[in-house]
Parts: sequence; structure tokens; C-alpha cells
Amino acid sequence: MKVVLFCGGQGLRMRDAENVPKPMVHLGARPLLWHVMKYYAHYGHKDFILCLGHKAEAIKSYFLNYNECLSNDFVLSAGARNVELVGSDIHDWRITFADTGLHTNIGQRLKAVEKYLQGETEFLANYTDGLSDLSLPAQLEHFHRNGKIASFLCVRPNLSYHLVTLPAGESLVQDIHPIDNGEVRVNGGFFIFRREIFEYLREGDELVEAPFQRLIRERQLLGYSHDGYWACMDTFKDKQQLERHLSSGAAPWEVWKRPALH
Repeated sequence: MKVVLFCGGQGLRMRDAENVPKPMVHLGARPLLWHVMKYYAHYGHKDFILCLGHKAEAIKSYFLNYNECLSNDFVLSAGARNVELVGSDIHDWRITFADTGLHTNIGQRLKAVEKYLQGETEFLANYTDGLSDLSLPAQLEHFHRNGKIASFLCVRPNLSYHLVTLPAGESLVQDIHPIDNGEVRVNGGFFIFRREIFEYLREGDELVEAPFQRLIRERQLLGYSHDGYWACMDTFKDKQQLERHLSSGAAPWEVWKRPALH
């Protein structure tokens, strides 16, 4: 199944994203984009379509000059003249680099790559700014079982704010609790679409506004709730938190490092 990755944003709230697209901000030895792609590749989905925009050349250059040694064991011999890789990351990945415009919104970026999805009955998509330990096979099974056009991940927000219940026109608080402990759910940015999604996407539409409202009216939009790990990298503080997970040696989103189930 093909995977559409939205990589064209500017990451205006990320201090590290001043000179590169936000998906190219590094977590350890690899950029955020690589972590997202590695997640999908782990589940067997290795045909990627990158929707490029802001500083597209940085993404192209990264993969054109990809160094497998940065995230794989290798053997060096003959006075550093021979390098023998013990493992490999991207040897079986297929990546389409698509220019989808500098200031294009997400919906129109998706529309711009429709031609690369010819013949596909369904496909995956991702905002490429969040990481999760979501069981993708479970979300796919839920999607197929319900037979709808679209599904998106619903998660509790990883915010340090408190949600306040304050009736309009009143000042007496009825309730206050951490926003991530309540019933509030946000769009986690992991999507599954049938090809029919393009019938709901009009000229100029943002993805989750008018098109999703059309899907809702026709009872064609699924929300897949996930209470496991999910984190979005919107700010430098978010990046620091993700780096702490990575340096611990047990980053929750690194599902490819888990023991295989038999």
C-alpha cells in the first residue's frame, strides 16, 4: 500500500526548522521523516510519495546522499577502503519526490499527487510531524471491517494545559483537569483513505475541514481511538521530549526494535 507523506510545511514554531523543512529536523542520527517512514516500512508499506514544498531540496539531497552507516552496524576493513553493511534501511524502499507547491495546504498537496495513486483502491497518509506506537494492522483491520472511505487516528493531546468547564456568561468553574486525562480527542495525523476521498476534495479545500464534513454527512468518516503513545513535534520543547525518549534506548515509536511475535 502506498504512503503519502506531507513534507511541505515550514515548521514556524520549530527553532531547528529555520533552514530545513520540519520533517527534516533530526532526532538522533536521523530526521523525523525517516522515523515516520521506518514505522510504515516495519509494517510492510515501503512505497512512499513525499509531498514536497518548503526547502524541498533538503529532502531530495538527504536521500540522494543517504548514508546507511549512520543507523546500521557495519564492518570497516582494508584501511577504511571497504565498508560492509550488517543491516540496511532503505534498500527496498521506493520513494516518489513530488513538488506540491510552496504555500499549498494539505488538501491540495494530496490532490497534487492523485496522479501517483492511479490504480490504488486505498492508501495511507501522514502529516509527518507525529510519532506513535499505534498498531497499524489493527487500524487497517478496523477500517476494512467498517467499509468506509476514510479513517484517522484519534488521540489524547500531549499538552500540559488544563481543560476548564466554564459556562458562557458565568465565572464559577464547574470542572478543571489536565486536558490529556479527559475525553478530548484530537486528530493524530495517521490516515487511511479509499480512492473515493478525491471525490470529496474540491479546489482549494484543506483536508480535514470541508472534505471531512462532507464525509461526516454521508457517514463515511471513521475515528480510530488510540490510548497508547503519541507525540507531535510542533515546538523545540516537543523535540527535547522526543530526544529524551530516544536517548533512553526505549523510544515508544520504534516498533521495529520490538521482538517479533510468533
